[in-house]
Amino acid sequence: MMPRRSPDAVAVPLALEVTDLSVAYGKVEALHHASLKVPAGSIVTVIGPNGAGKTTLLNAVMGLLPARGEVTYEGMSIMHTEVEARVAHGLCLVPERRELFAEMTVADNLTLGAFPRHRRRERGIGDDLAAVYARFPRLLERREQLAGTLSGGERQMLALGRALMARPRVLMLDEPSLGLAPLIVREIFRIVADLRRTGVSILLVEQNARAALQVADYGYVLETGEIALEGPAQDLATNPKVVETYLGFSGKTAA
Repeated sequence: MMPRRSPDAVAVPLALEVTDLSVAYGKVEALHHASLKVPAGSIVTVIGPNGAGKTTLLNAVMGLLPARGEVTYEGMSIMHTEVEARVAHGLCLVPERRELFAEMTVADNLTLGAFPRHRRRERGIGDDLAAVYARFPRLLERREQLAGTLSGGERQMLALGRALMARPRVLMLDEPSLGLAPLIVREIFRIVADLRRTGVSILLVEQNARAALQVADYGYVLETGEIALEGPAQDLATNPKVVETYLGFSGKTAA
């Protein structure tokens, strides 16, 4: 496994930086002055309970929700950049519900992931498709199968594969383990860890704190819309509050 890094590691440029980001639904503020950093080539996770604002955070970074604050991508402010432009620049979100085209085949879903690249007449799309099939052999086996007939784990693999077809430089994952069996969860997180080795920076939002902290370099704990804790993932995994609240053990048991 690659050495774990802190967001403040020397000489590591930031792929993504969020500063004082706030989002309100009417008069209710769902996200309050949240700040985080994703160094290039790292996995940063945001853990927290259901309803803490984790999905709101990702949607705001992606430009799907109006927000106050600042989002900087590879040193450039993108607060006023359209969603399509963010995708074109290499920022990609795999949403919690995967949002696949159920009545289309696996192959067609993957091809649609590269649609913006087709419009720009980029080369290498066929090679990227072959690479996705190599990374996800089950998708190759089911390439002519309708996406709506896949298992939960296969749908998550397809969602990841479709995102990779856009050649992301920063990949944001919203609850990739949601609803999956433990064996499939391990496989998904193995794939996520492997993606880092390709140079993709990852912002991982997860309720499964144990799996997230095992794979991440650095972590943030989001509670009621605010960053409550942060630190290297290994440190958070042994923090008594995190252990008791998110890892399912008492402090005495952890000790």
